Amino acid sequence: MLRGSVASAALCLSLLSGCDLAPNYEAPKFIYPNGWGGKGVLVDGKPADDVPRGKWWEVFHDPQLNALEEKMLASNPDLQAQAEIFTQSRDIARETQAQLAPQLNGSAGMSNNKTSLTRLWRGANANSPTTESSVFYSGAATWEPDFFSRIRNATRMQKNMAQASAADYANLRLMLEAELASNYLGLRGLDAQYAVYEDSIRYYQTAVKITRLRQAGAIAAGLDVSRAENQLFATMAAQSNVRAQRQVMEHAIAVMVNTVPGSFHIAPSTAQTLPYTILRIPAGFPSQLLERRPDIASAERNLAANSRAIGVARAAFYPDVTFSLNGGFMNNGFDLASLGNSMWSYGVQAVEPLFTGGLRRAALQRAWSQYRESADHYRSTVLAAFQDVEDGISQTRAYADQQKQQMAAVDAALRTSV
Repeated sequence: MLRGSVASAALCLSLLSGCDLAPNYEAPKFIYPNGWGGKGVLVDGKPADDVPRGKWWEVFHDPQLNALEEKMLASNPDLQAQAEIFTQSRDIARETQAQLAPQLNGSAGMSNNKTSLTRLWRGANANSPTTESSVFYSGAATWEPDFFSRIRNATRMQKNMAQASAADYANLRLMLEAELASNYLGLRGLDAQYAVYEDSIRYYQTAVKITRLRQAGAIAAGLDVSRAENQLFATMAAQSNVRAQRQVMEHAIAVMVNTVPGSFHIAPSTAQTLPYTILRIPAGFPSQLLERRPDIASAERNLAANSRAIGVARAAFYPDVTFSLNGGFMNNGFDLASLGNSMWSYGVQAVEPLFTGGLRRAALQRAWSQYRESADHYRSTVLAAFQDVEDGISQTRAYADQQKQQMAAVDAALRTSV
């Protein structure tokens, strides 16, 4: 009979401990039209945000850019701070998971106590001792069986948040890599503009001299001189503006590589054309970019975490049960390990709030609202990712045409000046 009762109790405990109050979670699925971007029929995307992205900036074959990227990854303070945030979120997940295990504590101590010979209620001829020592050691164990998966859902929620933090780190790293490459290429573009203005100023200075000589010989009017000077000074002003833009760009790069701007300098290039080739987008590359975007992974992990928060809020409607056990030995000397000197206690505690004024129901409604908010944010992040990739493809093609047209314009201007 006793064995049957123990078995029934164990079965009930196992069933209760397996009670998960969180809703069944599935990542949202979106249906997009076929032929997105005119590049064929889309297939179901498979997240690949954990795939190493490699040193993608090496496609530009610029050693100085490579060195700056490596320095930025090693010393950028924003990136290092985000790495610490990920470490903290991972530790929080471990702290939460530790609550599933029994908590053990040990204690030991000793004391020597003396009372006054003339203390109150002690007679003048009393023979009771005035000194007494006490030595003890004990241990305590507490365990919350987590019948309604409050701790397990909290642990899963913190793990999902840690994964989201890891995706945030990857996203920040990618953003910093792209920003540094963009700033560096922009700086080299300003160098090319500065070199073009330098040649133009030299030609315009010669033109001003020639026009002034023509005016001195009564061949040209003063208006011609003014026009030549206007063209010269306007070009010089444009060159000064390019110089200021380059300095600001250089300062931004210095901060990204964790260097004081005043002590950082990139030697200017005197070439009037950039040595970078136009990148060609291979087939299927846009879809791969979408699958590897860490911002989408972060939004999805936050959505999963908020689904677990619903389970935590639901568990608050049920009692928290805790088992406790304390035991040890106490004596007035060092002869402790005997049954007569033992002390122990054990107990079970169940706590259930009876009236909270709607607190738990409001917390549950807030958890559901946060889940729906994260679902909307995830959907918005996916759509924004499609926009970013489409914008990148359009800009790459348009800028390639623009580069060819600008180079033709520069060549024509140089021929005109000559």
